[in-house]
Amino acid sequence: MKRIVNLLVLSFVLVSCSTDENNGDDEIMMVNTEEVKAMVTDGEWKITFYADSDVEETSNYVGYVFTFNPDGTLGATNGSTSLSGAWSITESENSNNDDGESDVDFNVFFASPDIFEELADDWDILKYTNSKIELWDTSVDDGSTDYLTFEKI
Repeated sequence: MKRIVNLLVLSFVLVSCSTDENNGDDEIMMVNTEEVKAMVTDGEWKITFYADSDVEETSNYVGYVFTFNPDGTLGATNGSTSLSGAWSITESENSNNDDGESDVDFNVFFASPDIFEELADDWDILKYTNSKIELWDTSVDDGSTDYLTFEKI
């Protein structure tokens, strides 16, 4: 009986010490930049989540369709309004990670209007699949964190 209790306790400890908790660093180091470029340039995307300093603002982008073109241009349209921007993926030795490894930035740029200027940043890739890319950025100024998720339409 004592063995069973010890195994249960050990199992609980192992499960509670899971490395599934995500601080973003593990995913950043495993990003295949060519794979991400091929993925985002294939099809149209929409924003399914955007939080600016922990304030959820996804509704600002409802109805907009985003197109990431291979030449680095970025389009956003909602049928009546079309906006142009730019995007790129860069590897930076100027990492925010404590381990000194390089990180991958998903850069988005819009000059206007204001709600699209909020998207302009050098986002870190939290994780991605063929139909979804989750991005995050921590402000150097105040330590707040922004999140941005694109999903393929």
